[in-house]
Amino acid sequence: MNRSPVILLLLVVVSLAACSNSAAPLPTPTIAGVGKKISVTGGGSYTDISPAELQNMFANKDFTLIDVWNPYDGKIPGTDLFIHYTVLEKNLDKLPDKNAKIVLYCLGGWQSRILAETLVGLGYTTIYRLIGGLTGWEAAGLEVIH
Repeated sequence: MNRSPVILLLLVVVSLAACSNSAAPLPTPTIAGVGKKISVTGGGSYTDISPAELQNMFANKDFTLIDVWNPYDGKIPGTDLFIHYTVLEKNLDKLPDKNAKIVLYCLGGWQSRILAETLVGLGYTTIYRLIGGLTGWEAAGLEVIH
């Protein structure tokens, strides 16, 4: 894959940002401004987040990070629990309370989507799902422990 166009585009974006007349600092991301809300059938929602957004959330880690993929393909540093997506409902006693922040990830994203919807349906109120899962995290150049 030729990366020259991507590198050139990044250089242009950085150059334009550096030439901006705005002297105001960029806002610091906060948990309230993270991600995209996804509505769930039956009510409630969860939030899809990018690898960069999850990385920013680690600055003030106040969430439980759960890997729901099996077999083990590596993990994101800071992962708190490993619970396969097919047995999460049998392991609810391992989760924090229903109002605590929970971030789910799997290998590519579809298992964590299923679980995000399931947990919202069970009354969990602050669920986040990593878009692209472990694969997306690693593709973003972020550390994976193998």
